[in-house]
Amino acid sequence: MTGGDGAAPLRRTGSAQRATFLELFFDLVYVFALTRISFRAFEDLALEPGGTTGWSPVTGGVKTLLLLLALWAVWQGTAWTTSRYDPHHGWLQFVVITALIGSMVMGVAIPRAFTSTGLAFAVAYVLTQVSRPGLLLLALGSHEYRRLKLRMLLTFAATGVLWLTGAFLSPTPRGLLWALALVLEYLAARFGWPVPGLGRSRASRWDVAGEHLAERYQQFFLVALGETILVGGLAYSTGPFDPARTGAFAVALVTSVLLWRIYVQRAGQVLAEAVVRSRHPSDTGRSAADTHLAMVVGLVGTAIGYELTIEHPLTSPEAAWVVLVVGGPVLFLLARARFEYEVFGRVSPSRWLAAALLVVLFPLLLHVVPLVSATVAALVLGGVAAADARRARGRPRNPPPHPCNHPPHPASTRPPGVGLAPVIKRFASPW
Repeated sequence: MTGGDGAAPLRRTGSAQRATFLELFFDLVYVFALTRISFRAFEDLALEPGGTTGWSPVTGGVKTLLLLLALWAVWQGTAWTTSRYDPHHGWLQFVVITALIGSMVMGVAIPRAFTSTGLAFAVAYVLTQVSRPGLLLLALGSHEYRRLKLRMLLTFAATGVLWLTGAFLSPTPRGLLWALALVLEYLAARFGWPVPGLGRSRASRWDVAGEHLAERYQQFFLVALGETILVGGLAYSTGPFDPARTGAFAVALVTSVLLWRIYVQRAGQVLAEAVVRSRHPSDTGRSAADTHLAMVVGLVGTAIGYELTIEHPLTSPEAAWVVLVVGGPVLFLLARARFEYEVFGRVSPSRWLAAALLVVLFPLLLHVVPLVSATVAALVLGGVAAADARRARGRPRNPPPHPCNHPPHPASTRPPGVGLAPVIKRFASPW
């Protein structure tokens, strides 16, 4: 561990804002963890000998989403910590390593988190979330930020009781308790970690390295995109390599490339500039957090759809399969539209038109094989990418408009920030 171990681990003005190698190493764990999310969902959705999945969107889908949100909470908490404090400091490196180990255990436990490995998942999550503010409480000494870390520590200790209690219950009450714990944690973060007698804080006053935070969200998007490629490749590599499976794999690969192209054109390229130029970088980062979470959920859903399509390209589809094959890209496009508004204060019509087209086609796609549905989704995404390329042709790469150029929401008296940051009430907040 390096650098400044004897002093409070605060970022210095003008310090480097690139992610450290340890942070990138931490991200690699999430490539594995996200594949476990896809594996768990695929097991629920794959055909059983009787020809039906036995899968309930309300139970299986919500439980898988809950596990994904828990993973996201750990990653996001770590990303915001290294954006507020010096990631080269020994205490911060210990925080990241602890989160890395905890995330790995969570990833291993995900496929059976609602049966045999629930306790391992809950213990890893609670220890990771409690240790972060606990370690920083020690590292900050007498600094004023200690009150915030104390409130966070008390909050995670309280919700940890729900996580650990749920691990000893049957699947349904376990899911309800874990969902309640997540909601309480997200609400606590949204409202400044309020604790009776200790007050609360306002995120708009937090000092964050905006460029570093933006880069971390871009990197997590790439992790999720890499997971789509990994899942598709693993599904195809098991064989057989017949024309239908090969065609499904090709469509999956093309779709991944299109998702990358749509993300980076151009808001994905200038997110760091938008956050840095924002009047309140932490508020803009909170809004970007919600948007990237929605895009990542869309990518994970798309990856599960890939796997189902490659394994059953010409099988009569279940409705849940089509929801993933089509719904994943729809959620991604809607979140990407919001992302564009956050950065530029506008939305390209191609994004919401493409999402609307996929929704309209959904009833028809229920009656065709998964390979056709996946191909249709890829063609629609290709149209969006082509529209983006045509719009950008011959135009210089200008920075995002200054935050002051974005008009405030009529119902708001706050100064305008970047895009939706001052407009949308955020639910998933970082710390």
